[in-house]
Amino acid sequence: MEKGFYHPTIGYWQTLSVPSDEIISQYPKGTIEVPLIPGRGYQFNGNDWIAPSQEWLDNTVAEEARNIRDNKLSTEVDSILTNPLRWADLNQEKQQEWANYRRNLLDISNQEGWPHNINWPTKPNY
Repeated sequence: MEKGFYHPTIGYWQTLSVPSDEIISQYPKGTIEVPLIPGRGYQFNGNDWIAPSQEWLDNTVAEEARNIRDNKLSTEVDSILTNPLRWADLNQEKQQEWANYRRNLLDISNQEGWPHNINWPTKPNY
């Protein structure tokens, strides 16, 4: 059974099992047992878990979307646009499609509804 603990200067940690009294005695003075953290972004105020703010939630969703975007750029786009031989294999129309795809990925955060409603661009065929 997992247990949650909190110390004012160390913060929160969670054990995978019920620690023995001997282990608990080695915890820093001021450590208290607390309910398990309800989810990401929650903060313990000394008495209760406080839900994350909407700003924190929005920033987290935006960061995750940027990570997806960055992964698409590095795994799908860079291997074509930065490789002169692969780029030269494309006709002008295909080069423009790939350039537009890259631009649309870079501008993803300018979409209305960002970051909760994203219309991901379609990757062109190579």
